[in-house]
Amino acid sequence: MRRIVIVDSDPAEINASKRKLYGLSTGEAFATALAEADPSCATAIICPYDGDAILDLDDVNGVVFTGSAVEWNTQDTRAAPLAHAMRAVFAQGVPSFGSCNGLHLAASVLGGISDVSANGREIGLAKDIKLTQAGRVHPMMADRVDGYAVPCVHRDEVVRLPEGAVVLAGNAHTAVQAMEYAQGGIRFWGVQYHPEYTLPFIGQRVRAWPDFDATVAADLQIAHTDPDAANRLAVRYEDMQTSARMTEIKNWLASL
Repeated sequence: MRRIVIVDSDPAEINASKRKLYGLSTGEAFATALAEADPSCATAIICPYDGDAILDLDDVNGVVFTGSAVEWNTQDTRAAPLAHAMRAVFAQGVPSFGSCNGLHLAASVLGGISDVSANGREIGLAKDIKLTQAGRVHPMMADRVDGYAVPCVHRDEVVRLPEGAVVLAGNAHTAVQAMEYAQGGIRFWGVQYHPEYTLPFIGQRVRAWPDFDATVAADLQIAHTDPDAANRLAVRYEDMQTSARMTEIKNWLASL
């Protein structure tokens, strides 16, 4: 059994809204994805923005840092509770995984910079992601094929890498779509996108975004079961399958 701590990167008021709209908080949604990837996973969720302290990690195999819907980025002083939790995880040498805000947080904590993307928001799917040379041989990216697509919703991105970090994948919108940092006793794997998001969820979520094409949102919700919908979205149908979508999560769990 793998024991995983999930650091929910949203405060209570945002999670209350998410439960009302989608049925799950940010941390609960990630716990659901982990259980689907490995039913034997035992998870515990902490919420630093609500005052939760990092748990005793002696018997913990790994820690996940989720995405976030807060208005500030990880360089902001308001992100201090999350940064404190991440530093505690790094200090104890526990392997960690970050999605979206979790990736930005690692960059900020390790000496890089996260900021608003010059290309604006990337919403719905991050498309045509290509592996770097390092990514082609990295275990987190095993089974990924150039040109892949994954659900995403982000405003910010890593704009300066921490010294020693390695880019594993990127696309035309965001150069750092996947990153590893492995030195000084720290092992962090992170992605800019959301492999934990189901297609029905991302389709439902983006429908609420101003000016988002409703037909695209509808196709997003069914692209895992309808090859024509995937074709209309200009993505590979096989990339929309649950197993492919959660590639990085499965590979991270396997590495623990």
